[in-house]
Amino acid sequence: MNREEALALLKDAELIHSEAVVQHAVRRVAAAIKAELGDDNPVVLCVMSGAALFVGQLLPLLDFPLDFDYLHVSRYGDNTSGHNKLTWRSGPWINLKDRVVLVVDDILDEGVTLSAICKRIRQMGAKRVLTAVFADKETGRVKPVQADFVGLALPDRFVFGFGMDICGAWRNLPAIYAAKTSEVGT
Repeated sequence: MNREEALALLKDAELIHSEAVVQHAVRRVAAAIKAELGDDNPVVLCVMSGAALFVGQLLPLLDFPLDFDYLHVSRYGDNTSGHNKLTWRSGPWINLKDRVVLVVDDILDEGVTLSAICKRIRQMGAKRVLTAVFADKETGRVKPVQADFVGLALPDRFVFGFGMDICGAWRNLPAIYAAKTSEVGT
């Protein structure tokens, strides 16, 4: 997507959640995580690339000891809809055996990727695996995993902003937008 296409897409998009709502959700999730994991010295795993913005704002609010690492797995690639094959690109690098692990992701859509990540982390010996997602898309379908901590609920539309991209663009937006239906997949 070139600059002009990205700007036109944003101009035509619908604002779903403002920056203020997004920031309030981040603080609320941080408080819930602190209450649940503040005494556990957990490993926080960021699912790249989508969760980078969320985890970057979340970590300074978690004022307790923790280890941080990342993993990169994708089901979408540059597409706007997932396919069945997961691509494991990187990490995690920290030994997870007998550790409490918090997986942080941008969005719980169908749940296939997050479910596979949790399964792999359990196979790596984690004693407890919890998940935090910035957004949970209300698809109306049963998901193989439910997040332990959720920032915001989103409608079943193609959304972008605050770490979520559309054709590679607009992860850097501080608010959440929905694309016009006709624009998805372009």
